[in-house]
Amino acid sequence: MKEEVIEALTGNFEAHVQKTHSDVEFWFARDLQHLLGYSKWDNFLNVVSKAKTACEVSNYEVLDHFADVGKTINMPKGAGKEIPDIMLTRYACYLIAQNGDPQKEEIAFAQTYFAFQTRKLEIIQKRLIESERLSARKKLTETEKELSTLIYEQTGSDKNFALIRSKGDAALFGHSTQEMKIKWDVPAAKALADYAPTIILKAKDFATEITIYNSRTNKLKTESDISKEHILNNKTVRNTLLERGIKPEDVAAEEDIKKVERRLASEAKQSLKKAKGLKES
Repeated sequence: MKEEVIEALTGNFEAHVQKTHSDVEFWFARDLQHLLGYSKWDNFLNVVSKAKTACEVSNYEVLDHFADVGKTINMPKGAGKEIPDIMLTRYACYLIAQNGDPQKEEIAFAQTYFAFQTRKLEIIQKRLIESERLSARKKLTETEKELSTLIYEQTGSDKNFALIRSKGDAALFGHSTQEMKIKWDVPAAKALADYAPTIILKAKDFATEITIYNSRTNKLKTESDISKEHILNNKTVRNTLLERGIKPEDVAAEEDIKKVERRLASEAKQSLKKAKGLKES
């Protein structure tokens, strides 16, 4: 396919993209029909029907990606006519392209265009999820540092923090820290929290914040008293998770957060280099 054709098709597709009030991108099927080289609406609806089936087979809600709407078109003498149309998400457009006539130049282009755009969106979403998890891990680190300082100030020893934290883990997971490391296949020298998913990180952080608040407010002076407080808070958080169908010890471990942090930092540096290169060129 010639470069000028690709540029023209890209311009056409992007010129017809619209957004909802929630910034969700969509195309109207009537517009996509012509962009994909279909002159007859009925023929295009056959392709849309196949795309809906593919969407359903992939366990996605069809109505989330194919929304029936009406559109008013201008008729002679200023009259208007209501015709059926469909609002299509990017994923819906991708499925339509995959089920279209591959002999059509427009279909061949659209298959690549929407596959690339869908993949790009998936990458962005993955990075956002990883960034949220990294942020949650950093927040827990800071909260645990605060608890460690409080324990030293109120008990006179800095040896009690690890013991109190491990008791909190046992209350949250129903298993000891060591047992969870084995369950999650965490190396002995690594921190259990470095492999925890975001929801567990936030659960641990919440329980720890309550422990800090109550220990400070009630002026708890012994390891035993602070441990009891921390155990109670972790049990309470655990019960809340269980009520919502989440069993902390059965949640799957995730990639070592240190590797995630290095990858995100590397990608940020690469993006900065590219931005500088574009600016200088």
